[in-house]
Amino acid sequence: MFEIIFPKMHKEGQKILAIALVINFFLFFISEFLGLVGIVLCIWVFYFFRDPERFSINDNSYLVSPADGKISLITECKGPKELGLGEIDFVRISVFMNVFNCHVNRFPIDCSVDEIFYKPGKFLNASLDKASEDNERNMLKITSSNNETLALVQIAGLVARRIVCEVNPGEKFTQGNRFGIIRFGSRVDLYFPNSYKVLSKVGQTVVAGESLIAKK
Repeated sequence: MFEIIFPKMHKEGQKILAIALVINFFLFFISEFLGLVGIVLCIWVFYFFRDPERFSINDNSYLVSPADGKISLITECKGPKELGLGEIDFVRISVFMNVFNCHVNRFPIDCSVDEIFYKPGKFLNASLDKASEDNERNMLKITSSNNETLALVQIAGLVARRIVCEVNPGEKFTQGNRFGIIRFGSRVDLYFPNSYKVLSKVGQTVVAGESLIAKK
């Protein structure tokens, strides 16, 4: 119960929370009201950067969600050209994260990381489809334990200004392992072969590392 109420915090948020606490300390000298507002903001910072444990199905015939949030789009399209996948057909599922979702991103399947490509860009609302082409984003090409190529794209949103990728090419991971975090409202796109049956739908709320979104 304690871990549910007070989940551990991602390291990316520790510095921001420390700064918020120092600012809040001085706000109390200015105004009690401002100090109380500062406390609320500190609680929100802790909540935003929470990094709870997740328990995946550990079955590579399924793909689990790479992010917490709401599925904003399911479509068939070509893969990211920056990863050399521009001529390959994929199913793309987009998960939009608002400022209240946990923003830690996770691998949908046991895999190895083949390539990572970062591309600067705009900061449009991440719920818009064109954010996949115009926004700042970080792309990962992975090979699953089933020897299939998939791609994960971390997309910065209207408020987000920092994408963090914590993995490197050549490393191997299991389903549900963390691979990064995006600060504030943002999106993660998952590209996978159309041989999978989609189990999710647009508008569905999903949990990173646990919600089943497709099945082989």
